[in-house]
Amino acid sequence: MDEKSIPGSGSGPSREAAASVPTDETDRLISSSKVEGTAVYNTQGERLGTVLNFMVDKFTGQVAYAVMSFGGFLSLGEAYYPLPWKVLTYDTRKRGYIVDLDPSELEGAPSYKWGEEPDWSDQAFSRRVHDYYDLPLYFGAH
Repeated sequence: MDEKSIPGSGSGPSREAAASVPTDETDRLISSSKVEGTAVYNTQGERLGTVLNFMVDKFTGQVAYAVMSFGGFLSLGEAYYPLPWKVLTYDTRKRGYIVDLDPSELEGAPSYKWGEEPDWSDQAFSRRVHDYYDLPLYFGAH
């Protein structure tokens, strides 16, 4: 590797210019670190929870589920709800995701508690989640 190809060696954009380039969000892409912790609202504007994490299909690179944390206090009593990615819509005004759910609808939704993570490869679990939200199985499920 010659000096010209070493980052910060003087060739190419300066470190200051590189620092001003957005690295965690563009008009179409967003870093996972910015999605995790984002609020989830229902269509009435009520905050339902936050995105804990999301599950990505290793082969297609597509997001299959956002796992929403709901309820509890300081992580005690929280429940985690896998939401098919297709039920979420990003609202730039709210700076959060919108899902067409009433809090009472979460009572019967597939969920789990901390330490009881589901077997994400279990097709019966995938079917239960997608059936609950009246969606066909996601592209990676069989």
